[in-house]
Amino acid sequence: MSYDYFADKPVYEVHTLQGPAALSVCVPGSKSITNRALLLAALANGTSTLSGALFSDDSRHFLACLKQLGFPVEIDEEKRTMTVTGFGGQIPKKEASIYVGSAGTAARFLTAMLGLSDGIYHLDASEQMKKRPMKPLLDSLTSIGVEVIYEEKEGFFPFTLKGSAHTRNTIEVNIGSSSQFLSALLMSAPMKPEGLTISLVGEKHALSYVAITTRMMEQFGCTVEVPAEGQYIVPAASSYQPQSYQIEPDVSAACYFYAMAPLVGGTVQVKHVHKTSMQGDIRFLSILEAFGCRVTEEPEGICISCTSPRSYPGIEVDLSDCSDQTMTLAALAPFASSPVTIRNISHIRLQESNRIQAIITELTRLDIHCLELEDGIYIEPGIPKAAAIETYDDHRIAMAFALIGLVIPGIQINNPSCCKKTFEEYFQMLDEITK
Repeated sequence: MSYDYFADKPVYEVHTLQGPAALSVCVPGSKSITNRALLLAALANGTSTLSGALFSDDSRHFLACLKQLGFPVEIDEEKRTMTVTGFGGQIPKKEASIYVGSAGTAARFLTAMLGLSDGIYHLDASEQMKKRPMKPLLDSLTSIGVEVIYEEKEGFFPFTLKGSAHTRNTIEVNIGSSSQFLSALLMSAPMKPEGLTISLVGEKHALSYVAITTRMMEQFGCTVEVPAEGQYIVPAASSYQPQSYQIEPDVSAACYFYAMAPLVGGTVQVKHVHKTSMQGDIRFLSILEAFGCRVTEEPEGICISCTSPRSYPGIEVDLSDCSDQTMTLAALAPFASSPVTIRNISHIRLQESNRIQAIITELTRLDIHCLELEDGIYIEPGIPKAAAIETYDDHRIAMAFALIGLVIPGIQINNPSCCKKTFEEYFQMLDEITK
């Protein structure tokens, strides 16, 4: 059964899972790592092969954009490989139009790369992506001589970039709304032969994703210096070397399955996920430990086990460095014995949807009492009622709220195909687990 089974169904009904679970599953490659690797491969001097890559709406948009820019690209979806040939920081086509869809990483990463080039490029995006912030990155590029021509609303897609003789090798960026702005500038910095010094201004969050960026840059041959907090230096004459690169499994996706353990009991293993993962969402496992789960590192992958499902205490937790798990924790929160408070996630209001508002709306639809805080969410225990969940074209809302349906009959997920953004087999896997 392929994902097409779900594509023409506007609603997916979750089947309850009679625990305890005894699951061992595989999840797709990391979206964050796949899209970073695509950019680094495009900027390297030679051909790189990426194995275990994620094929999703986001990565397909990224690949399509690279092709439009003239990069040789080959893919094998069955083998999960992508091959990209780079030209040492040069863009093959000096003038092109690209469409990034709803892919935030492609949008930010390619904008920085094209801004630091010497060509003229038109960039467009989906209606969803047109609502997401771009201005801090574009302002940073403008400050070093890049010309930005907005075609609709200032600070948002669509726009045209005109690279020029960049006048400075120092730049400031505000990452209050997205750390992707910093990652984008860091990865493209080797395009400037004289190097680039990047300083952060304003609020700082989600630096765990920046740590992924700098580690991967080093794996591709470029060292990033951090002489002081909030300052990053990419030295002069930096460059990337082509790689045969293995993509880690997506820990964000793995956490939906790990979260099943405290809900239904039993043991859940996600193959090839290990504590050495560079992804910040690995910290979610410490929250599951606080819920009474046992976390064990096995050669095949981490196992989560729980002998007393739905008997865990509430928690107050800062999720700034693994905010994609806000939705997962919100799905577990109603079954806690005391309230759950999630802090320092104000930036998720500006992601694929206003995720704080979406969580509040959907928990309220389930008859769960919750409050929106300035920097997060407060959720009280309760028994969710059956309901159809709106997903706001947001894959993480869809995947996380489906977990509630494992123990509450009658939970439906509207527009399940929105999961094609990162995990197109998700509901197929749920069917296989629960039927």
